[in-house]
Amino acid sequence: MDLGNGKGTLIASVLTAIGASVCCVAPLVLLALGISGTWISTLTALEPLRPLFIGLTLLFLGLSFRKVYLNPQPCVPGTPCADPRTIKRQRSMFLVVTVLALALLAVPWVAP
Repeated sequence: MDLGNGKGTLIASVLTAIGASVCCVAPLVLLALGISGTWISTLTALEPLRPLFIGLTLLFLGLSFRKVYLNPQPCVPGTPCADPRTIKRQRSMFLVVTVLALALLAVPWVAP
């Protein structure tokens, strides 16, 4: 995965947000799907790694923000990235991914 572009850092931030919330969200999702068992309680073994995943998520979101808003790539006129609609789509996708990632991070505090 190339983290130099905005898409790579967005994907990385979602994956680390999932990693940060797997200890709390995964058991709820599995129980909602009707899957149960005593092994579900072992998913909380990842709880000590949660601060690391939270830090990585915020780092990747910050890198994405920098790439999308502060240092956008220079575009040659006539290329797809020079179209204002493309920039608007990139920024809206960033906002959607940011809300999703922050919601995943907030689940353990909102629904303990």
